Amino acid sequence: MTAHTPETTGKTYDVTKTDEQWRAQLDPQEYHVLRQAGTERPFTGEYEDTTTEGVYACRGCGAELFTSAEKFASHCGWPSFFDPKDSDAVELLEDTSLGMRRVEVRCATCGSHLGHVFEGEGYATPTDQRYCINSISLTLRPTRA
Repeated sequence: MTAHTPETTGKTYDVTKTDEQWRAQLDPQEYHVLRQAGTERPFTGEYEDTTTEGVYACRGCGAELFTSAEKFASHCGWPSFFDPKDSDAVELLEDTSLGMRRVEVRCATCGSHLGHVFEGEGYATPTDQRYCINSISLTLRPTRA
């Protein structure tokens, strides 16, 4: 079984584009992650170690998803957040694509794949959750001083 993609679930999002439009907007690696539920290699993403203050938005549609206030150093190879900016900003779906149960995280505005959320790992965060998000699915908007 493969991971759910917006194109296979049939769900309608506020931002919808044809496959051709997505391919024109995104480079091949961005398309693979955001539209085909792929994953970037660990420790290669531009935001894994970033401590810049700001808002992390969906690279597909620009919706605000996470903030630097919820970002923490998990040392897992991808940017980690303990909570989204707004509970309605993301949607969570069961993912059994690797023969195990995981929870996929998607942008609630355009359905782009962001990563997965895990809980109970023992991180000292307020939610005991780790939103493990692909850097390539995000765009950081730094806070202006």
